[in-house]
Amino acid sequence: MNVADVLFYGNRTLMNALEGLEEEDWQRPGVCGRWSAHSIMAHLASYEQWHLEILRSFQTEGPTPYMEEHEQLGGRFNDVQVERRSAWPVAKVLEEYEQAHAAVLEQVPHIPRSVFQENGTLPWYGAEYCLEDFLVYSSYGHKREHSAQIHVFRDAIRQSAR
Repeated sequence: MNVADVLFYGNRTLMNALEGLEEEDWQRPGVCGRWSAHSIMAHLASYEQWHLEILRSFQTEGPTPYMEEHEQLGGRFNDVQVERRSAWPVAKVLEEYEQAHAAVLEQVPHIPRSVFQENGTLPWYGAEYCLEDFLVYSSYGHKREHSAQIHVFRDAIRQSAR
């Protein structure tokens, strides 16, 4: 598997889903439960930051505030991260996401392929899984899921406008 391609195509799917989304629709709830497209991007920006720290942890030791908060907050991590970004303009949320995604892609070539495929390197994820498995689900699959929700939301907006 080519991890860089998996990350690239997950991002491309997401960007295609967002393309042309009207300004007034970014804040409209209902894309995913009570979340708006803005909320989803705030959520995904925090996940890109989390993924970046995870990838960096395979190369160096350093601060890992997203990893620590994800562990401490568990299921509340998402709501806390979205709330922190709730007052941010869309452009700032997108900028954070895009910068973090670019940094994630920059990390991939620095991690040996064998490390991506070694089971148990993320013990909190499961001893039977490898870093590749984690990224396929939590990055690619996650973005595909939210992209589909955005598309359904956009279709509903178009239907109601008729």
